[in-house]
Amino acid sequence: TCAVSVGRAMARHAGPRLPLIVKNLVPTLSSVFDSQRITTTAFFAELLNSNVVNDLILLETMMDNMTGRQKDGCMLVRMLALRGLGNIASGSPDKVRKHGAKLLASMVNGMDDKDDPHNLVALEAMSSLSKLLDHVEERDIQSMLLHIAIRIRPFFDSEQPDLRQSSIALFGNLSRFSQGHCEVFFEQILNGLVTLLLHLQDPKPEVVKACKFALRMCGPSMGCEGLCDMFLNHLREDRSLHYGEFMNNVCKHLMQSYPEMLNRLISTNLFYFKSSWVDIRAAAPMFIGFLVLHVDEDHSQQVDLDPLLSGE
Repeated sequence: TCAVSVGRAMARHAGPRLPLIVKNLVPTLSSVFDSQRITTTAFFAELLNSNVVNDLILLETMMDNMTGRQKDGCMLVRMLALRGLGNIASGSPDKVRKHGAKLLASMVNGMDDKDDPHNLVALEAMSSLSKLLDHVEERDIQSMLLHIAIRIRPFFDSEQPDLRQSSIALFGNLSRFSQGHCEVFFEQILNGLVTLLLHLQDPKPEVVKACKFALRMCGPSMGCEGLCDMFLNHLREDRSLHYGEFMNNVCKHLMQSYPEMLNRLISTNLFYFKSSWVDIRAAAPMFIGFLVLHVDEDHSQQVDLDPLLSGE
């Protein structure tokens, strides 16, 4: 916290002295002491939040140093390095486009961090990636779109609310890049649809807000105008949601547009019958009930009743 405050103050008031300060601090990034690497990385990360590093032609040097910390043995250093790279979106947004591929690769590496038991590095990577997406070239994100979507999907159901919120919000941001590549991302939307709709009943308001955002963003890629309109009109942040009525209408549109999806939607809902969140546990059988209510007779014959009757 102290290093962040100092970095913020020096970015504002010590511009001409920064090149020498940065030069003298770079060696400490290789210090044997975790505390020194943590402090310097936090300081650099905050400097990258300001355009002063761009004005002083320090950006590339500092960016390379942050990238170099991605294999640091200290998890906090790796996390702070990703924060610094993400801060380029606010400090020097015009440079994100130039270095987009490199920055995106760093975020993907962060999400794949193997020594991150509490997913703090992954959380920072998802948060920073969401900030960078506003400024990257579409071609840079396209090649990584599917990998990122698959990688973040398990976090939708994390016991940690900040992981649920960040991953779902990132998924919504990614969906902007699916236009024109719908067949690639559409499958990921279908994979996550039940989860996003059920987590509208999440106990944490920030997760509900992220789900509303993600569903609004995914709507145009779903090829169903009625569903897209429902998401846009009923899932506004400032609007309260009558969940039962909303789900009844959602299921009507789903069964009109994708009746062949019935068994897949049911089996995903069955997974949530054992959810640790009571409102989500209650929403899953209601979801199935509305699906069966609105499916046509031909497709209703395909429903496997055994798992429904056993509740498994």
